[in-house]
Amino acid sequence: PVEANPALERSLAALPGRKIIFTAGDVPHAEKVMERLGVAHHFEAIFDIVAGDYWPKPHQAIYDKLVVKHGVDPARAAFADDIVVNLKPAHDMGMRTVWIRTDESVRRAEGLNLDHIHHQTDDLASWLADWISERSPKK
Repeated sequence: PVEANPALERSLAALPGRKIIFTAGDVPHAEKVMERLGVAHHFEAIFDIVAGDYWPKPHQAIYDKLVVKHGVDPARAAFADDIVVNLKPAHDMGMRTVWIRTDESVRRAEGLNLDHIHHQTDDLASWLADWISERSPKK
């Protein structure tokens, strides 16, 4: 079950720049999840398993395809994912990486090199709010 996340909605509303969903699922599933979270209106596109020619993350070719299809400049992009290995190709392209830790993803990351991770959080909405606040002009 996925519930509305007003904090995530507020953080995404305040976050500058384009927002694209990159999912190993399909577009209908991503749309349902975003609608339930209450954040669908913040995203301009969904790049799903079909758009990636059925190659799952972390195959570099689909990251390359995403960047080309949506005109993403990796040096000006951030990539958030809950699976550590999915962040490596984004890092290698020059993106900032954010690991969204879950109990399962932490277990799966045991013993792995985490040098390709720039930021870690257990709560993306709060992390985004803090990140935006740190960069906002102070009054």
